Amino acid sequence: MNRINSLSELKKSDITEIILESLPRKIQITEYAKDKAYEISKLVRQKYYSSYEWYSFTIANKDNPELIIDVGLGKNDQNLLSYCKITPENIDKFRELLSDDLVINGWLHSHGNLNFRHFSGTDDNNQITVLRYVYSLLKKPIMKKEILIKDLSLLVANEYTDDDLIKGSVTAITDNKIDSLKFLQTIYGGFSYAIVIGDEGWHEQEIYYLQKPLFQDEKITKIVNPEIEIIKTDQVFTWKDKFALQKEIKEKIQPTHVGYRYRHYGGKPHPFSFFGIGGFGKTSSKKHLKNYSPQPQKNNLGDFYERGTIKPPIDD
Repeated sequence: MNRINSLSELKKSDITEIILESLPRKIQITEYAKDKAYEISKLVRQKYYSSYEWYSFTIANKDNPELIIDVGLGKNDQNLLSYCKITPENIDKFRELLSDDLVINGWLHSHGNLNFRHFSGTDDNNQITVLRYVYSLLKKPIMKKEILIKDLSLLVANEYTDDDLIKGSVTAITDNKIDSLKFLQTIYGGFSYAIVIGDEGWHEQEIYYLQKPLFQDEKITKIVNPEIEIIKTDQVFTWKDKFALQKEIKEKIQPTHVGYRYRHYGGKPHPFSFFGIGGFGKTSSKKHLKNYSPQPQKNNLGDFYERGTIKPPIDD
């Protein structure tokens, strides 16, 4: 009978690790998907005359899950000036709308015109929610890793006694005598992309990883600001895409801030509540209609925007 009495008898370098698959170390996104993301922010400003946080899911082909080819709006629970929330139920509802050849590989959201160009604590919570969901879709065996067993007892069939069974924290019974035995567990891994953008064209990104060994606790890690690579394809963002996106925004992005400057006037946005003429919720007179000339609106970053326009995205 061979026994290992203590883990200290094994050096760290003796642990066997066999890499099976790798996980992405950089984010790849098509130019179409990038342009669409910034267009959503632009259209939100046009629709609601203000800048709000919103979220979308990043989409990939199943046969190439590491490349973002599109972004899709889910039904946002609530959109505030500085807050948005994701739930597993919303992810599931969005996934049901995808064709079988597509898969969610992360999420992308906007901080609007906030002067906060990093992920927030709320974002971190959202990212864990998305990571766990995406892991269930994209998990794969990434490694075989040796399980170190303290006080392993090796016995030969029909050659051991009852006293031998008492010894050792784990007992392995073999047909023939062996001098050593290794247990290799399969570690499953998955990833999820997280990208935050702003109206001025800035972006920040992270990649989250989830590893689940069979006999150990799960492990969550991340890369902060990995390289992001823009992939040019034949697909471009068209006017037809823009019209479809306008309809989606109306259905799926719901500002809940009580002070947002938007109201319906004859079935259309009231043209003066945004500029403060006539007061919020009041109807302006025909005299005001005749003499009024809209002026550019200044946001809290000190940049002037014509109504419904934003600066173009900054190319990487």
